[in-house]
Amino acid sequence: MKKGQIYEGVVTHVDFPNKSRVCVKEVSEDGTVTETNALVKGALPGQTVSFVVKKARRDKCQGRLKEVVKKSPLETAEPMCPNFGTCGGCNYQSLPYETQLELKKNQVLELIDKVYAAEQTEVANTENAKTEIVKKDYIYDGILPSPDICAYRNKMEFSFGDEYKGGPLALGLHKKGSFHDIVNASGCKIVHDDFTKVLDCVREHCMANSLVHYNKNTHEGVLRHLLVRRAASTGELLVALVTSSQEDITDIVNELGQKLAALSLEGTLTGFIHIINDGLGDVVKSDETRLIYGKDWFTEEILGLKFRISPFSFFQTNTKGAEVLYSRARDYILDDTIGSNADLHDKVVFDLYSGTGTIAQIIAPVAKKVIGVEIVEEAVEAAKKNAAANGLTNCEFIAGDVLKVIDEIPEKPDFIILDPPREGIHPKAIRKIIDYGVENIVYISCKPTSLANDLAVFEANGYHLKRVSNVDMFPQTVHVETVVGLHRKDI
Repeated sequence: MKKGQIYEGVVTHVDFPNKSRVCVKEVSEDGTVTETNALVKGALPGQTVSFVVKKARRDKCQGRLKEVVKKSPLETAEPMCPNFGTCGGCNYQSLPYETQLELKKNQVLELIDKVYAAEQTEVANTENAKTEIVKKDYIYDGILPSPDICAYRNKMEFSFGDEYKGGPLALGLHKKGSFHDIVNASGCKIVHDDFTKVLDCVREHCMANSLVHYNKNTHEGVLRHLLVRRAASTGELLVALVTSSQEDITDIVNELGQKLAALSLEGTLTGFIHIINDGLGDVVKSDETRLIYGKDWFTEEILGLKFRISPFSFFQTNTKGAEVLYSRARDYILDDTIGSNADLHDKVVFDLYSGTGTIAQIIAPVAKKVIGVEIVEEAVEAAKKNAAANGLTNCEFIAGDVLKVIDEIPEKPDFIILDPPREGIHPKAIRKIIDYGVENIVYISCKPTSLANDLAVFEANGYHLKRVSNVDMFPQTVHVETVVGLHRKDI
């Protein structure tokens, strides 16, 4: 293959999350058929696609998806969104839901089985590599579906931009394969209709006032993001407009607050916030937060507990799916087939990377004490208030980096729960976690590739995988959650 050339081939396999292996067959003048494989992101198994070669190496070719020439035999579902194929938000809408689940399950198990294979395997160690026999004897408990497969998301970060260079103002999600172009997300099918009403109102108001979107190349412009959060249990909404400080738009924002408050919503707008962000990165963060209307938080309920959610609080984006996820995690924590410490009434539990303390508070009633550690201070403050509101007195939440904070905690854990960010656990932090020597660990992961890397380290340092489950928190997309139970080998 040559760089810059266009080729056509069939997708033979897709590795998590969307790395498609495309087989290209070429026939020479003498009739010899040669097959070359390329890695192309964003295609589905069985599709015939064309792609442009970005990197051409002898051992690995990479391409950029240009066009789906022929649908996959698996694509038997009718996409529910008119922006499907253009918007980068959902890749799986043309697949029946059962096929989506099967695809995700197989991708996760392939990653895990590379670590837990019944053969001689080189396992990564934090200090040095070693070779040992790793038994594949874990129990796979299946993939649990989301209770809702559309209108399930409780949070969206929409971006301002244009659908093409110099085009009209757009507010929505990034175009598939593009860093700059934005697809209007009005009518998005993975969120409640209230999101669309808010999005349309904001976009029309900004256009009427000739506000310009922030350009990520020149770093000029005003409009950056629109953050919308909605509680599935109460219907309460929190809306935040994120702009730069390059223009004083106070009056325009105040008028927008009045329009939002007057919208006919199924839920209730509890607050509207204006966030100033002058950072260069394309992320939602706050240099200054101004409350325009109502309050800067709302209440969500899950498994009988109430949680106070603020703009930057971490909370699972699929509330009903989170109940499934946390129920499965609780089952693993209390499951004596993982180990012998199912009874936690006299045990200290560490909930590391605890977010707003959801798991900690679910476990607190059956534990002696739960200590949560989370780097986002706002989330820790919310966790403390949530625990107090739920009448839980045996929860302690500490703000800080897990790597540093666990050295300062006087108590030692009897059980550890892990729910790290997408990149997984810091290598030095995982060494400290292993050194506690607890009998059982439950690890919740939103990125199976990071999980597999961390499992290899646990396996090389005395822990073995006992149970695995998947929970589909993100229907129509490539993402999936995984819950695993680990047990110390020498016990």
